[in-house]
Amino acid sequence: MTQVGEGQEAEETSPPVVTFGAPTAGEVLAERYELVEHINNDSAGRLVWRGVDVILRRPVAVVLRYPGGDSATEMLQAAVAASRVIHPNLVGVYDAIDEDDRAYVVREWVDGQSLRELVAADGPLDPARATAIGSAVASALAAVHATGMVHGNVHPGTVMISDDARVVLADARTDGADSQENDLRAVGGVLYFALTGHWPHGEAPLHGATAGHGRAALPDAVRDAGGAIAAPRQVRAGVPAYLDDLTMDLLDSEIAPPSSDVLSAELNRLDIPADEHFLEQAGPLRFTADTEDEPSPLAAAGGRKVALGIAGLLAVALVGLLIGISALGDDKDPNKEPVAQPSSSAPATGGTSAPAAPVGKLTIQDVRIIDPESRDRAEVRDAEKVIDGNTNEGWETASYRNNGKFGGLKKGMGIWIDLGAPHTVKSIQATLSSTGASAELRAGKREFASSSSGDKQLVAAYTERIGQPFEEHDGTTMTFDGFNPEEKYQYLLFWITELPEKDSGGGWKLGVQEITVQGS
Repeated sequence: MTQVGEGQEAEETSPPVVTFGAPTAGEVLAERYELVEHINNDSAGRLVWRGVDVILRRPVAVVLRYPGGDSATEMLQAAVAASRVIHPNLVGVYDAIDEDDRAYVVREWVDGQSLRELVAADGPLDPARATAIGSAVASALAAVHATGMVHGNVHPGTVMISDDARVVLADARTDGADSQENDLRAVGGVLYFALTGHWPHGEAPLHGATAGHGRAALPDAVRDAGGAIAAPRQVRAGVPAYLDDLTMDLLDSEIAPPSSDVLSAELNRLDIPADEHFLEQAGPLRFTADTEDEPSPLAAAGGRKVALGIAGLLAVALVGLLIGISALGDDKDPNKEPVAQPSSSAPATGGTSAPAAPVGKLTIQDVRIIDPESRDRAEVRDAEKVIDGNTNEGWETASYRNNGKFGGLKKGMGIWIDLGAPHTVKSIQATLSSTGASAELRAGKREFASSSSGDKQLVAAYTERIGQPFEEHDGTTMTFDGFNPEEKYQYLLFWITELPEKDSGGGWKLGVQEITVQGS
């Protein structure tokens, strides 16, 4: 099975990798992830291992690069971004760790095979299955694009089909060279490959892949003397006209693709049981139409000719409508001034402003433990427990000796909060395990990689303090309400500067049981 981003093993021409930091079978990373079996390498030099989360006892895939540091920044940033989007058609990302000499991403293990392997073994897929796979990929992209992000790595090697027929998209990239439009063009490529067994982007594949990459290594599409690719229906029989049209429209650079949510809705509409053939006579309008409108079920599978035919009928109807309006107008008094009629879409008058949005509990999209002065990253687990609604359990620091300022080893630790989008925030409340802690609340404008270096950058960048800090607080609840009502906030940092004494002679320690945010 393929568990790598480029969907193939490394080429012989791939650059050699250094041995310092090389993983070994049986090794346990971050005191949690045991390496079991080396699966393969990809052409970008990453190693993929099958592993086991020894705490949760579940299989995982460990994508590892060494050395870490700057060379792994893009991989870690992509993993951090991907971990924020939870969707049934996206591979789950569990962890991203930089140990300087090596860096690794821990993600869901998929028992199955890639689309590239499936087609290589069984040949092109039937139209119904190809449509189902395209629908799953488009649905995953709609979730990614809704956050403003780009996947940047959509091709048959990253489309994976599990043994239980679940389709998932893996290994996003954030190298800045891609766009949401390229993601959508790639859906056309995936459909074309599923239907024909050929990749339509040839020697100049999407996203700047080079000849050693999995996308360029796929069989090229059949082309005419001018280099134009043959449509799926010209390559094999049985491809419905509506699916052929949709695929070729997505690949046509002269036709603007629809948004990912519109494409997802359309492919979901077309994803029907194979024994239902009514769509052969009633396919979608081409994407030359306004993609903000729902695709009409009235268009036959004739592509652009049908679109032009419908346009002609609409023109005739419009002329008739204008004639009718003119005839009706003749019955009116020509000396009477026209009176503007009220519109239900017009804004309300009277000088009253729109009512303020009600204040309520905001959904926290993501949390992460910030520990900029630690190398083993042992205290960054269990962040999700501070937003699970259960105050009986939460995240806690290790126990420190000597004094409450982390034993003199750290300036502080914190919990990073992502609200998913900018909000007007009224207050944030942290419920703690004991009294005597000192903490403050900060706000920032962006996120950083989940690593020691990324945490250092985050703490340095989050300089805006909200309200007053708490010093050796005599309660177990801290409420910060000094937010500017004219500003919107997305990223917050609950920063702990001093720990309470756990018990006499027992060291200093703090647990954060729950964090809630109120706003609108």
